[in-house]
Amino acid sequence: MITVSSLTKQYGRRTAVDDMTFDVAAGRVTGFVGPNGAGKSTTMRMMVGLTRPDHGNVRYHGVSYTQLLRPIRVVGAVLDARSMHPGRTARNHLRAAAAAASGIRQTRVDEVLNEVGLDTAADQRAGTFSLGMQQRLALAGALLGEPEVLLLDEPSNGLDPDGIRWLRNSLRTFAGRGGTVFVSSHLIGELAMFADDLVVVGGGKLIVAESVAMTLARGDTTVVVNTPQASDLARLLDRNDLTVDVAGDRLSVLGTTTAHVSQIAFVNGIQLVEISETASSLEEILLDLTGASAEFAAA
Repeated sequence: MITVSSLTKQYGRRTAVDDMTFDVAAGRVTGFVGPNGAGKSTTMRMMVGLTRPDHGNVRYHGVSYTQLLRPIRVVGAVLDARSMHPGRTARNHLRAAAAAASGIRQTRVDEVLNEVGLDTAADQRAGTFSLGMQQRLALAGALLGEPEVLLLDEPSNGLDPDGIRWLRNSLRTFAGRGGTVFVSSHLIGELAMFADDLVVVGGGKLIVAESVAMTLARGDTTVVVNTPQASDLARLLDRNDLTVDVAGDRLSVLGTTTAHVSQIAFVNGIQLVEISETASSLEEILLDLTGASAEFAAA
């Protein structure tokens, strides 16, 4: 469990993170989302002691990061996948990290290289790696200490579709073993496939922290109907306090279900040629939630 309490950080007159409070549950994947300039990176830096908050704190099972006796055993973090010596091989990079942390067996290096799929590239220099391979190596470093928590900032950058699927499965497996995963991403459609919870921020403020299911429930449902009796059905739906848009034989009905519209049509002898239902995507819902706080809004 990660507990973020009243976290605040200012740079001059600009408030990058403004009194942010939320929890990240163990055994679940929590997505951290928001537009550019929302305060995500600053928040994550404060979570691992790289930036000192002006107010508030972050605790892991009640203990702040700076007071953890062996941080690498509790938190594995990737905030910049490129923070590695380009002249070192992948294996030597991890050996150096293991030696610096102390207490990590050297055999663990080969284990994590295999876990992230870099076993065949272990003796290549990191400077020759693609961004996707650097992401895998950075994740290997985060896993070295067999941590309870993973904090990942845009870990899918540079990964191809197969790599993104691998990452998704890896994080779900980690959470399934009881681990805590906190991951920021701009790939909302991808995040929707494996996240359990969301922390949504904008303008440095928390907008909402809830399950993905609860966020999806905020969206609108639209029922589309084709019928030769469009005007008659529209009047009936209007009497049932439903919002209807009519375009020829096609009706779009907001905030209802196909079952409800079909029942109204059946009872009143309205012939339906076709009926379907669509719901707002997670991306559409999040854009609505964060639109007012976007640093650069679309015209």
